[in-house]
Amino acid sequence: MIPAAFDYRRAGSADDAFAQLQKLGGDARVLAGGQSLIPAMRFRLARPSVLVDINGVAELDYITMNGALTLGAIARDSAVERASWIGERGWSLIHDVSRVVADPVVRQMGTVVGSLCHNDPSGDWPAVALAARAEMVVRGKDGQRTVPIDQFLVDSFTTAVQEGEMALAVRFPAPDDRTAGSYQKVERKVGDYATAAAAVQVSLNADGTVRGAGIALSSAGPCAVRVTDAEALLKGQTPTADLIRAAGEAAAKQSDPQADLRGSVEYKKNLAGVLVSRGLRQALARLGVQS
Repeated sequence: MIPAAFDYRRAGSADDAFAQLQKLGGDARVLAGGQSLIPAMRFRLARPSVLVDINGVAELDYITMNGALTLGAIARDSAVERASWIGERGWSLIHDVSRVVADPVVRQMGTVVGSLCHNDPSGDWPAVALAARAEMVVRGKDGQRTVPIDQFLVDSFTTAVQEGEMALAVRFPAPDDRTAGSYQKVERKVGDYATAAAAVQVSLNADGTVRGAGIALSSAGPCAVRVTDAEALLKGQTPTADLIRAAGEAAAKQSDPQADLRGSVEYKKNLAGVLVSRGLRQALARLGVQS
């Protein structure tokens, strides 16, 4: 299929892009990587009347570390993947996912912010952002605001970005030296949507107990799912094999997948629990804790 007719505008700056969105109204969409939007347009699942292309806006193409890891609106998945220092500085969860998003061709153009704005329930970045307690920077008519990721991800393919607004960046809080993460994903083949995936981040106290944990699932409901029961179960506890197994079981219970060609509901729920347990073990191993 081919997309419905649309107009195309190329933004020269972030200010220009925002001004065009304000002028054009709700039928305009931002074009960044386009790896999700263009296929949706081809199947007429998305029918914007105007695309505002920000790919030439250099000021939005950045990865910085200044108290937080901040990715601009057109920072590519491949750029995050190549930045090995991200994993070395403690964002192991971020570096993990950057290597398994879709396939290498898609990662050359796909953007992290674009994936979060698309908010596909089977996408990788929404679950990771939940586990890492990220926040989004959004520009609206009243200026910039930051939106916690739990409030940003509203529902399937729906976010807190309103008509005429534009997501400028995503920020991941800086982990300390007692924090590590892991991303675990099962897919039928490279580039396929995840059958199940789990994002895990764990912080330990000096005595080895869990100070806090972020756990989220992809392909487990109408939106990425924060596994609050498993997070609460871990807090304040000493990591043991039994505790990790219990956290996995809690994740399986909170998972709400749909049956499809990739597997039954029972299989996917079980897989979600296995991946959470596996992710916890890897995150703890990165902190020198064997469990």
